[in-house]
Amino acid sequence: MDLLPEGISPDSGPLCWTRHGEGLVGWGEALRIETEGGERFVAADERWQRLAARMEVDDEVKLPGTGPVAFASIAFGDDPGSSVLIVPEVVLGQRGGVRWITTIGEHDRRLSRVTPARAPGTIRYSDGEFPTTRYRQAVAEAVRRMRGSTELSKVVLAHDLLATTSEPLNSRYLLGNLGKRYPGCWTFAVDGLVGATPELLLQRNGNEVSSRVLAGTAWPHEGRTQRQLMSELLGSAKNRGEHTYAVRSLANGLEPFCKELDVPTTPEVLRLRNVMHLASDVSGQLDPMLAQSGHAGLLRLVQSVHPTAAVGGTPTASAIELIDELEEMNRERYAGPVGWVDADGNGEFGIALRCARITWHSGEGSRARLFAGCGVVPDSDPDTEVTEAEAKLLPVREALEGVR
Repeated sequence: MDLLPEGISPDSGPLCWTRHGEGLVGWGEALRIETEGGERFVAADERWQRLAARMEVDDEVKLPGTGPVAFASIAFGDDPGSSVLIVPEVVLGQRGGVRWITTIGEHDRRLSRVTPARAPGTIRYSDGEFPTTRYRQAVAEAVRRMRGSTELSKVVLAHDLLATTSEPLNSRYLLGNLGKRYPGCWTFAVDGLVGATPELLLQRNGNEVSSRVLAGTAWPHEGRTQRQLMSELLGSAKNRGEHTYAVRSLANGLEPFCKELDVPTTPEVLRLRNVMHLASDVSGQLDPMLAQSGHAGLLRLVQSVHPTAAVGGTPTASAIELIDELEEMNRERYAGPVGWVDADGNGEFGIALRCARITWHSGEGSRARLFAGCGVVPDSDPDTEVTEAEAKLLPVREALEGVR
């Protein structure tokens, strides 16, 4: 998608949700909705529905993602955290060989070619709010707490890393590199949060819903073949247990809305460039009465499953409490839902993983905040979790550095 209507700047904060060359890319900002707190999902859904209902729509394509669309990035936690829905001025879409352009207001529909974004120059890394040394200590403390608890089974802890560039960091540069290196992931950009997530939190198309749950990770080790790593991952009690928690929490959140729900009993292995994950694809059919009532719109369904055990823990309330205590940083919208929703309540949301928040520009350069986290269970080893987190930072680091 390298064409753009004339009059729209290609560098004015692009909005993006693409995978395998298909999806949506938005430009400009026609409307913006901001919410916060425990009611952020419901407030966003209600305001979006009211807004979409007032729009006069001419939609000849009638595919998911045509007509009015909002790109959304939701805060991980109730507090602190600010969530945003942005309705772009222009959306370019592609699905199943069909391409379309959606505009809000009056825009010139002539297309001009977009020049590639420039590299951000020299990159310098420094500690974030919660550096590796304190992260290792937090993991060790979480393990100690879980071994002495009969309730808490898993907690997901994360840390951050700052990257400062000598030249302006363009979101398109990061998106382009991530898309080329991870075409099977969902590449996203919303309000400065840019990444490529392997985890589809929830997709809704009419009465059909689906999700890809990831939990349990392996990464390259010297002397280990891919086949050996896959076998060890599938045979790991620690990773299988972690995965079971994540699948169960997703299914428990969806069950009240579904008349049918297909939950695999055995995970598969998803292979990426930097890591392998245990993966389960869950699918279901919504209860038609709930779907028609408006109480099963995508944003409300996302609220029902967030946070899954893959990014929170088990049980959820206890895990979030421990995250708030041990994780000495504000996650902002990292590990929160990110994606898009249309006027019919359909769309796709992933979990904002493998991402960076482009926060400010200083002189000619920029600063980005990178995040990575790991699921911690009673038999986790702190050093191993630190190594895993470093492996999960690689996609964004290499995309920043332009590694081929």
